[in-house]
Amino acid sequence: MARTKLNPEFEVEIDGETYVWRLQRTPHWSKDPVERHGMAICVHHVEGKREVVIEFPPGEQPRYGAPQLKAEQVPKKLVAAAIASALQAGWEPWSRGKPVIIAVDANGG
Repeated sequence: MARTKLNPEFEVEIDGETYVWRLQRTPHWSKDPVERHGMAICVHHVEGKREVVIEFPPGEQPRYGAPQLKAEQVPKKLVAAAIASALQAGWEPWSRGKPVIIAVDANGG
């Protein structure tokens, strides 16, 4: 039986450049505000070396029993806006080094 990839990767085109992204972390809610984390996506250029981790705010807590967020459910417009914000913030996809972590708002800006 074929094994499926746990973290599927998706391509998105911004200004004629192709970027590959995957869901790095799903949102996590807790009563302790320090433990609350939003969704995070990991992005790299198709030919680039350096990755960026884009973190979103946690947002509202879903109802009990709601299904987990899947990468297919993340809107492409949100991902494109977040990548554009990361580029404006100084992320250089062709440079070398550790992954850059950038926090954006709920709209990717």
